[in-house]
Amino acid sequence: MRTWLTILLLGVLQMIAPAPGFAKPSPPGMITEKVEWTWAEKPQAPNPALPNVLLLGDSITRGYYPVAAEKLAGQANCYLFATSASSGDPRLAGQLQAYFHMVAVRFTVIHFNNGMHGWGYTDAQYAEGLPGLLQDLRDDAPGAKLIWASTTPVQNDSETGGATNARIETRNAAAAKLMQANHIPIDDQYTLMTAHENLHNGDVHYTAAGSTIQAEQVVNSIDSALRGQ
Repeated sequence: MRTWLTILLLGVLQMIAPAPGFAKPSPPGMITEKVEWTWAEKPQAPNPALPNVLLLGDSITRGYYPVAAEKLAGQANCYLFATSASSGDPRLAGQLQAYFHMVAVRFTVIHFNNGMHGWGYTDAQYAEGLPGLLQDLRDDAPGAKLIWASTTPVQNDSETGGATNARIETRNAAAAKLMQANHIPIDDQYTLMTAHENLHNGDVHYTAAGSTIQAEQVVNSIDSALRGQ
């Protein structure tokens, strides 16, 4: 069931869309997928005495969000924003700005990765978009501690221009270099899930057991950030 936050976000995106008959040109170089989407969730009753944490990502993040939110209960209010727009996609900055404006809370920690989309963009374009993504997060959520999560492996390389482990490793290497240069902690989900290939649910996603393993490491990284380590 969609939460009110998901419905409201879709409404915001619809309101800023051009009216029928007045189509606004797509940003130069934009490459879309067959299905495009955004998704947002929030705690049912956020505790104002607790810090707010955001999990920013894609459908992989959506998979481990429920367990992570449950494990963080009583320690932090856990929010989710997921999108099919990746680094290098010119739509991402606007989506982030709309989300932060809508949710209107101060985030103490943002754990982020959105590397399982945008395969129509080159790996160079993905890498070139990362500094802008960091700047957008700093501008939209000033003061938030950032944690980058590496993109997880796929079980079978796509034969139609989609995800392959070689491309994922290239993207992860470029992102890790930037995060290290900016002193941003890394949650190495790639290495973690390489040891759990049997927990794939299809080529990209994971079973509930796999998502739970991911969530445990996500929560550990967030806990360290909340404790100032």
